[in-house]
Amino acid sequence: MSGFKDQVERDIKGVFLDLDFFGEWYTIEGKQVCIVVDNDELKARQGGQDIAVAESATLFYAQTADLPRRRAAGENLNVNGRECLIDDWKEDMGMSTIVLRENIVA
Repeated sequence: MSGFKDQVERDIKGVFLDLDFFGEWYTIEGKQVCIVVDNDELKARQGGQDIAVAESATLFYAQTADLPRRRAAGENLNVNGRECLIDDWKEDMGMSTIVLRENIVA
């Protein structure tokens, strides 16, 4: 890597996923991963609509290298001990954007 790619890599780790500002630890498929949760972006993607009471949704960003292999929409991902359904998983320049849905059983 050189130039721009090096700067992006430094920014991912040193700014965006900085635990003092944005990042927080989640357990994904049994591995501790620093992520950034962005439910404001999720709501914007949903056209400002709130989700149903019986459903919980989350959008987060994580470094692609820290995650398991990319999975398709409809597959499961275990996050903090809960099985969640993947709605969307995109990867770009070393970062993944993942949208999950979890059905809440009352």
